[in-house]
Amino acid sequence: MTITALADRVQTEADAYEYLEELRWPTGTPDCPHCGHVGADFIRPSNGVSRRTRTGTMSERRVWRCHGCRKQFSVLTGTPLHGTKVPVRVWVFCIFEMCSSKNGVAAREIERKYGVCPRTAWFLMHRIREMMTGSGPFDTMRGTIVADETWIGGTPARMNAKTRRRHDGQMSEPQPITPGGRPNMHTAKTPVLSLINAKTGEVRSAVIPDVTGVTLRKAIAEQVDIGGSSLWTDEGVWYNQLGREFRSHSTVNHAADEYLNRRTGATTNAAENFFSQLKRSLDGTHHHVSKVHLSRYLAEFDYRYTHRKISDTSRMEMLVGATPMRRLTYKRVRATVR
Repeated sequence: MTITALADRVQTEADAYEYLEELRWPTGTPDCPHCGHVGADFIRPSNGVSRRTRTGTMSERRVWRCHGCRKQFSVLTGTPLHGTKVPVRVWVFCIFEMCSSKNGVAAREIERKYGVCPRTAWFLMHRIREMMTGSGPFDTMRGTIVADETWIGGTPARMNAKTRRRHDGQMSEPQPITPGGRPNMHTAKTPVLSLINAKTGEVRSAVIPDVTGVTLRKAIAEQVDIGGSSLWTDEGVWYNQLGREFRSHSTVNHAADEYLNRRTGATTNAAENFFSQLKRSLDGTHHHVSKVHLSRYLAEFDYRYTHRKISDTSRMEMLVGATPMRRLTYKRVRATVR
C-alpha cells in the first residue's frame, strides 16, 4: 500500500477507526481491554455517523460495549494511543511513515506535515515508539548470536565549553585501558549493546551503563538462551569469560583487519551495518537524542531492521496488530527529561 492508497482508505475519522479495528481484531470480534472478555456489541450512533460528546462536539469515534463487564471501549482504549486529542487519521499516517521511513522521521517534519504543535508531534512519535517496544516478555533468542557494542553521543572535543563541562561531570573516573579495550569507553557517550540473530536477522538493542563483562553478561542473559546458543564477537576482553558459558564462542580480530573468521565463519558485520544505519539516522534525522529517551529510539530502529524484508504495509499491520496494552502519558515522558 502506498501513502495515496492509504489516504483513499481512511478518508474520515470513522474510516481510520475501522482500519485500526481490522488490524487489531482481524477476526472481527473485539476483546475488551477492561476485563479481557472476547465479544462486544458495536454502539451505533443515532444518526449513523457521529455522536455528541459531553463537551457538545460531534465525534466519529467508534464505541463498543463488552458482553462481560458491560463497559464501553474503543480500539484505542488502554493502548499508547489512549486519550489522544490528535485525529486518528493523523495517527494512521504517522504510524505508516515511521514504519516505512528507513532513516526515521523527525518530530519537526510531523509538525509541518500534519499541522500539530512541536510538543504534540514529539509526544505522538514517542507513543508510536512505545508501540514498537512490543507487549509482554519476548521469547529468548537462540542460535548464533552476534553481539557488539557502540557509543552514542557527541564527541566531547567538539562541544562548546558549557556542554563539555556538563559532560565532564557525568564521566566516570578514567581507568587504564586493558588490552583489547577501546579509547572511548570511559567518555560521557552512552554505550549501547546490540544482539542480532545471525539466521533470522532479529536485533535487540539496549542502553547499558558501561561496557564490562559483568554488565554484558547480565544484559545478554536477559535476552539469550546462553547454554543453547553460539556467540560471535570481536576480540573485546569483556567477552572472554562470558564466551565460555556459550556453546561456542568465535571472534574476529578487527585490529588485524579481519572481518570474517574463515575457520569458523564468524563475523560481526551484521552489527556493524546496523550501527552504521542507526548512527547516520540519529545524526541526520534527529540530530540529538537524549540518553533518557534513547531506549525508545533503539526500539524503533530494532523494529524496522528486524522486519526489513517485509513490505511497508505488512510492517504497519504487524505493529498495530501487536499494539501493547499500556498507556504512555505526557507527564510520564516529561518526568524523565533532565
